[in-house]
Amino acid sequence: MAKTSSSDRLLNDLHQVVTDAESLLRATADQTSAGASELRARVQTTLDRAKSSLGEFQAAAVDRAKAAGKATDDYVHDNPWQSVGVAAGVGLLIGLLLTSRR
Repeated sequence: MAKTSSSDRLLNDLHQVVTDAESLLRATADQTSAGASELRARVQTTLDRAKSSLGEFQAAAVDRAKAAGKATDDYVHDNPWQSVGVAAGVGLLIGLLLTSRR
């Protein structure tokens, strides 16, 4: 679960970077020097690639999460008693860990 939240944070951070870079490009649009125009064009190209990559990454992450959920659901339906046993074992282990901390 921590992996998912760190992936979500990474995606949010990358989206924010793209948004900030777009804002920066709009704010400097009135700069007409050749160097500024060339830099804006390169940054825009990079931003477009980053947006595309982020979209693909996000779609792949959603697909993987759905596949994992389906696989888990299928396993639980195919092996209900094993699933209950695993859940009970995990609960017992967590209970033991929590009581040993006191």
